[in-house]
Amino acid sequence: MTEEIKFYYDYKSPFTYLAFAPALELEVTHNVRLRFIPHELDIRGAYGGELQQRPEREWFKVRYLYADARRFANERGLVIRGPQKIFDSRRALLSGLYADLHGRFRQYSQLVFERFFRRELDLENDKALAEVLNEVGLDPEDFQRFATGDGEAAFQQACQEGDLDRVFGVPTLMVGGEMFWGNDRMRWVIKKLDGMGLRKEVRGQ
Repeated sequence: MTEEIKFYYDYKSPFTYLAFAPALELEVTHNVRLRFIPHELDIRGAYGGELQQRPEREWFKVRYLYADARRFANERGLVIRGPQKIFDSRRALLSGLYADLHGRFRQYSQLVFERFFRRELDLENDKALAEVLNEVGLDPEDFQRFATGDGEAAFQQACQEGDLDRVFGVPTLMVGGEMFWGNDRMRWVIKKLDGMGLRKEVRGQ
C-alpha cells in the first residue's frame, strides 16, 4: 500500500524550503508518494501590507521568523537570505506545475529554492525561470504555452483543493486527512506514518 501525502508549497516561503528535503526523504523511509500542490502565500495579508505600510510590530514578526529560518538552515548548511521585496510567485508556481507534469519537479524545485534564497533568482522573471527549466531538461517555450493555456486551469484547481483542505499557510502536509503545518512538524508526520504501518522494512534485519 502506498499512501499519498499532499505537500502544499510556495517558492517564496523559507519554511517550505526547509521542509522540502525532509519531505522527499519520506518517500525513502516510508511507503508514501508525495503530491506537490502550489499554494500562493499571501504575505501582504499576513504581515501588514506593503513593505512601506508595515507597522513596527509586523516588521519585528518578520525579522524574528527569518531569524528562526536561518537557525534551522544553519543546522543543515543551507543559506537563507530574506528577500528584499514582496515577490509575486504565481509565475514560478506555474513553472512548478509544468515541471511536475513532466517529471522534473524535484530537480527543478531544489534549484529554484536554493537560488531564490541566495538572492540569485528572480521568481517574477520569465527569462530567469526559463534558464532553470532548460537546466533540468525542460522546454521554456513549451512552458510559455502551458502558462497561457492549461496551466491557469491547473493552478485554479490547486487553489480550490487548498480551500477544501483549509490550507492557510505553507508548508502544509496532509497525511490521512490530518494537517501538519510548518517545517518543524516533520517528526509528527513520521510518527503518524509509523502509526499507519507505512515504514519500509530495512533489508537484512
